[in-house]
Order: sequence, then structure tokens, then C-alpha cells
Amino acid sequence: MSLIDQALPYVRAISPYLPGKPITELAREMGIPVEKIVKLASNENPLGMSPKAKAAMEKAAGTLERYPDDFDLKKALANHTGLDMNRIVLGNGSNDVLDLIARVFLAAGRSAVFSQHAFAVYPLATLSAGAELIVVPAKDFGHDLDAMQAAIRPDTRIVWVANPNNPTGNFLPYPQLKAFLQKVPSDVVVVLDEAYNEYLPPSDRVDTVAWLAEFPNLVITRTFSKIYGLAGLRIGYALASAEIADLMNRVRQPFNCNNLALAAAVAALDDHEFVARSYELNRAGMAQIIAGLKRHGLAHIPAHGNFVTFKVNDAAGVNQRLLKQGVIVRPIGGYGLPDWLRVTIGTEPENTRFLEALEKAL
Repeated sequence: MSLIDQALPYVRAISPYLPGKPITELAREMGIPVEKIVKLASNENPLGMSPKAKAAMEKAAGTLERYPDDFDLKKALANHTGLDMNRIVLGNGSNDVLDLIARVFLAAGRSAVFSQHAFAVYPLATLSAGAELIVVPAKDFGHDLDAMQAAIRPDTRIVWVANPNNPTGNFLPYPQLKAFLQKVPSDVVVVLDEAYNEYLPPSDRVDTVAWLAEFPNLVITRTFSKIYGLAGLRIGYALASAEIADLMNRVRQPFNCNNLALAAAVAALDDHEFVARSYELNRAGMAQIIAGLKRHGLAHIPAHGNFVTFKVNDAAGVNQRLLKQGVIVRPIGGYGLPDWLRVTIGTEPENTRFLEALEKAL
């Protein structure tokens, strides 16, 4: 028996997460100068990071010989959400807090429910804990909440829900989501992943944090990677009951968030002008991309984040032809959508470059 055979069988069965292709990798492969490449694959903020966050990060660079102190960010998030600090758990990106939740509640002999076409980290976190994954068929590419509720078994301990959903962009109206929470057994944790919450129009938003008082089994996860532009610093957080937060902190690695990320996140949270500018750029870019897709007669899934998922014939071939032109989008065959591609909303010139390259690729 080989050493690899000694590894846990459920770990060997996991398919690794495949990130969007980095700009530098495409430059090496195609011989295209880095400055000529447009990356619209990983739902990053095309404006970069908040100027206030950048200044705070540069200042924090003088503290790197010290271990991190996360007090300031927890205090800022407490002020932002209205929750006590002991109900906030920080993570090395929101992926980290998703994994913490799985480590607390999942193990062999337990199960978790998630939707087809939902974020790849949910099955990764579930399977790496040794639990069984219950995949519920999607409804119009999004969550079928009735079917998910029906799929809950006595051994189910987590239900994963993304709103808006990645990679499809679907949005669950809040009345439907709240009705779902009322039906879920109180001993099953519902994880509400709101990574793209800040991109929702104000008319669509609901203060889901207020739901925590009614649903002690609810955990909300959010990130600084998207509208705040801190993807490379890896910083996210969970909002939960004090009891669940305490359990998550027991398995959380010490100092899992670094000094630069903590300082940048505090400043980013306070840069309302940057967030508003990022939101408006995204709305305009969304309209530009959707109009371009319609000109080409391409179907798309209604989008509520900072990306659009669209259908093409020969998605793999179209993607390769885009790469040869220096444009990176995201193939999502691994999500069970082999005929679809996902494009992040960029700046106006980046969106124009994508649409021109797409016309040639088609």
C-alpha cells in the first residue's frame, strides 16, 4: 500500500478548487505582455482597492514584526452591523470561515445540503470534514428552497445558501429566504453566504443581520474580496450567535488574519465613497455587458452580483479564442454548466475589449 493510500479516502475523492487563470500565467503561455491582458474571470473589483485601505495597509507595513491584533476590525464590524464583538469571527477570506463552520458541525456520519451550481467551496468544506454532500437540483440555475428543505435529513447539520449565488448570479427574494429559515429545523445551521451583498440595489436589500435574533441557527458570511477590492489580502468574516462564534473560534487558527489585511479592512469599511463608486461602475458595466450579449443573441442568467453568466456554443473553444486575444473569463464546466462562461464586470474599456474579443471568438 502506497503512502497516498494512507490518506483519508474522502480527502482523496475531493476535486481541488481551480481558480481563475492568473494574468501572469496567460502571459507565459501565450507570450502576451501583461499590460495587454484583461482579466475578467475572478469577480475582482476593477477599481482596485480603496485608497483609504491602501494608505492604511502601507502604514501597517511597519508593524509586520508583531503578531496581529484583530480588535480594531472586530470593533469596526460591530459598529457596522450592530452586533457585539463576540458574535463576529474573522477569516483568511470568507472561504476560511466557511471551512470553520464545516469543521465545527460536520464529520463522518453527518450531511450537508447545497444547491447544484452553487459555490465550489461548499462541497470542498463538506467533504474535507468527512461528511456526506446532498446536492439538490437547481431551479432556473438557482436554489430550489423547497427542494432543499425537503432534502434535509436527521443527520443534516448544515445547509449552504449563497445569495446572490456564484457562479450563476441568481438572487433569492428575501421573503422566500425568510420563509425557508422558518421551516429549517432549529438544530440545522443555515449558512447564508452574502459575498456579493453590496452589489444589490438598495431596493432589493434587507437587513439580514437582524434575522440573527430570530434564527439562532443562522450564520451570515461576508467578504472584503469583492466590492472592497481586497481579494489579495484574504479577509472575510462570519456573523453568528455568540455560542456558534465561540465554537468557530475554538477551531480557528491563531492569527489567521494578517496585519495588512486587518488594517486595510478597517479603512475599507469606512470608505463609503469608494464603495458607492464601485457600485455605480458595476451597474453601468452590467448594462454594457448585457447589451453586448443581446446584440450577439446570447442568453444570460439574470445577474445580481458583479458578473454575468452567459451561454455560447462551444464554450471551451470560445474561451480558448478569448485567451489567445488576451481576455480571461471563467469557464464553469466544473459547476455542471459546460455551455456557459462567466464574465466579471470590468471598467468601460475592459468591457469593450471583452465584447470585441467575444465577437471575434464567436
